Amino acid sequence: MPHEQMDERQVAAYLSMDLRDILKWAGRGQIPSRKVGEQKYRFRKSDVDHWVWERMHNFDRKEIEGIERGVSAHHGYDADVPIVCPLIPEHGLAVPLAAKTRQAALRGLVDQAVAAERVYNREELLNELQGREQLCSTALLPNVAFPHPRHPLPYDIAASFIVVGHTPSGLPFGAEDGSLTRLFFLVCGKDDRTHLHVLARLVRMLDNHGVVDRLLACETPLALAEALARREMEVLQQG
Repeated sequence: MPHEQMDERQVAAYLSMDLRDILKWAGRGQIPSRKVGEQKYRFRKSDVDHWVWERMHNFDRKEIEGIERGVSAHHGYDADVPIVCPLIPEHGLAVPLAAKTRQAALRGLVDQAVAAERVYNREELLNELQGREQLCSTALLPNVAFPHPRHPLPYDIAASFIVVGHTPSGLPFGAEDGSLTRLFFLVCGKDDRTHLHVLARLVRMLDNHGVVDRLLACETPLALAEALARREMEVLQQG
């Protein structure tokens, strides 16, 4: 439900966070909400999702794991099974991704999704991704970006998917620290059920310089697919 409304207790459960923190942030205007009474607030779930994503780099690993579990439970998903690799379609890995600019990287990822027969409307998807990057870069981790539309795309894509690519050399993708980006995960959801828990799982998988280096060393789509599958299982076993 794209306009799902939640109260403060539902948001706390959804994000596996302390209710007192949710009330504090809402009272200070630090999380999108509207006040409906004394210590009572209403939140739009899509705004909460966007708020969490923009601050994902401020959460520690346990907090991100909690977010993933809370979101998965809210949508009826099992948090202890692979969710990233099953969303990568055949022909969904661009190795290498031939791009030297942000726009070229986005076009290359979308073209890979088209080749994987996941996209109905190439230009609309590209416009959505470009608009999202203008709001705030999705280059969240060192060397890694997670381009995605801000809202689900029920009519522009055939099914929810992830397309992965890495470039031979780094390119400027708007990272906050000015660093270059080489590894890209295009995440597109047909509805809002697949969005935040997939992004949280990806951050858990990739918040490690050694892991990113191993993925960047993969020279074929098959090698990259196998490395991602191993890493996702490692994260599940650690959790």
